[in-house]
Amino acid sequence: MNRKIKIQVIQKAIQVLNNGGVILYPTDTIWGIGCDANNETAIKKVYSIKNRSNKKSLIILVPDKNLLLNYVKNVPYVAEKIIEEDQTPTTMIYQNPINLPNTLIKNKTIAIRVVKKHGINMLLTHFGKALTSTSANISDSKSPLYFEDIHDDIKNAVDYIIPKTFNKHNTTNKASQIIKINNDETIDIIRN
Repeated sequence: MNRKIKIQVIQKAIQVLNNGGVILYPTDTIWGIGCDANNETAIKKVYSIKNRSNKKSLIILVPDKNLLLNYVKNVPYVAEKIIEEDQTPTTMIYQNPINLPNTLIKNKTIAIRVVKKHGINMLLTHFGKALTSTSANISDSKSPLYFEDIHDDIKNAVDYIIPKTFNKHNTTNKASQIIKINNDETIDIIRN
């Protein structure tokens, strides 16, 4: 996909997100459903599309550490090192999130992934806010690794689908590792 078309896709996605819409998009891991992480109505729509209990958490994606600091009071040193050095997509659960609706905060924590070297990073950078991300499946069914695996009910329920040709960097086709950063900066591996 050439740069001009990619910019048009980003502009359309941002328009949809700013209007409270939900998008289907290729993340750096698997296909995801996302919305503006500060729009409670859109977040509720994501839960509804997935038929997911709102007691279960969603993660949010940001393009860099600067935007990460909008959503957590401090980034522990161990988290900074992981963000800088880890080459695999890693979602980290942070304590005491800020500037996010209660709908997203579970047990006073939020799961955030800094996306690196992936086409969706361009969207995140231009959007300038966190984007929710959850696998593009109906709750309790298998997560789709490829666009063709996504159920038509999901495709028909979202407001915009980012073309699968948008990303020149391949997704990993594997859910991210999830780790929890504790107050004492120890790490618990939640999903490897």
